Amino acid sequence: MTASSTVFGKRREPHTVIIARGNSVSHFTVRPWIAALAGSVVAAITLGYFAATSYLVFRDDLIGAAIARQARMQHAYEDRISALRAQVDRITSRQLLDQQLMETKVTELLNRQSKLSERHGRLGPILEKANAEVAPESEPVPDGRPDERADAASNSPALAYAGAAGSTPFSLWTTREGHDPSESAADRADKLFVSINQSLRSIENEQITKISTLADDAYQTADQIADVLQEAGLPVDPDFGKTAMGGPLIAIDNAQAFDTKVRELDVALDRLDRVKKQAKSLPIANPAPGLSISSTFGVRKDPILGTPALHSGMDFRAPIGSPASATAAGTVTIAGWNGGYGRMVEIDHGNGLATRFAHLSRISVREGDKVQIGDIVGLTGNSGRSTGPHLHYEVRRDGHAVDPLRFIKIGKKLSQLL
Repeated sequence: MTASSTVFGKRREPHTVIIARGNSVSHFTVRPWIAALAGSVVAAITLGYFAATSYLVFRDDLIGAAIARQARMQHAYEDRISALRAQVDRITSRQLLDQQLMETKVTELLNRQSKLSERHGRLGPILEKANAEVAPESEPVPDGRPDERADAASNSPALAYAGAAGSTPFSLWTTREGHDPSESAADRADKLFVSINQSLRSIENEQITKISTLADDAYQTADQIADVLQEAGLPVDPDFGKTAMGGPLIAIDNAQAFDTKVRELDVALDRLDRVKKQAKSLPIANPAPGLSISSTFGVRKDPILGTPALHSGMDFRAPIGSPASATAAGTVTIAGWNGGYGRMVEIDHGNGLATRFAHLSRISVREGDKVQIGDIVGLTGNSGRSTGPHLHYEVRRDGHAVDPLRFIKIGKKLSQLL
């Protein structure tokens, strides 16, 4: 045993625990691994205890920190969501605003186009009247209809947008080619609206300018007719005198200017119509167009007696059967034989003016007939006190004979104005 101990070293005896209880004695051996296990268990329990105690002590702080962190994260997400919603709302509001703005502008363009069409309807009758009244050399008048630019405006995307169903805002603008990529759809729409507005405004201004020009032409023509009649000493309505001007300056817009110019044109055309009617009521036409004059008005040698005598009219060299035409509208007062006049027709034109057609071979009207300028009242002949076939033509004012050639010359001057 001693040798074994010398060879293998000193043997360590295991710890023995003896438990005595009265007469009962118990013992058990504590081996090293059991002691190590027990120590480990005790240490683990101790660490667990301290950990549990620390958790219980700091639990509220940890929970509070976690809750606070979660609250901060939630608030950050909510703020981000709110910001995104606000951005979406701003974008939507801007789109709605731009769409409403475009719809407003389109409505304005449609209203202006409607006004142009309405103007055409208003100008139709007055333009027909103008075409009949204004002298041929006057400048043609616009008919009030939108020209090619207005047609382009009516066919433009702006007006097409007004009737497009289900189209998204600016969808019609984004398809346009050749635009600046840096421009937004709203900017391109604004430019298009400005262009269309300028085109419509140009049409309106052109209408007003040309209507004004037509009114000036009508006034000028009326003044020219009145001047010729006044210079000839013929009766002229006092209203046909030169138009005066004056008054305060009052600015008006295009719509008011158009209405004012239309009224002015209507007044000018009425004035021109009245002065034309008055001029046409005067015997200023040629009773025998194309025929030469064989004897003029005034004192001459009587062709039968050879003594000086007053020739109360003028003679046209004409073969028997040539037509004699009324020189103005009027009423036939004499249609038959009248002494030295032979077969004679007398027409009352009003205003104290009358005309006579003598030495006729045939009379084509009756007393009381209404005749118009150019109507044939008879055929030339050699009846009455006459030396050969011809037409004797007289113009009388208040029963007194006046020179018919002066009236015929007036008619030539006014032929381009009536």
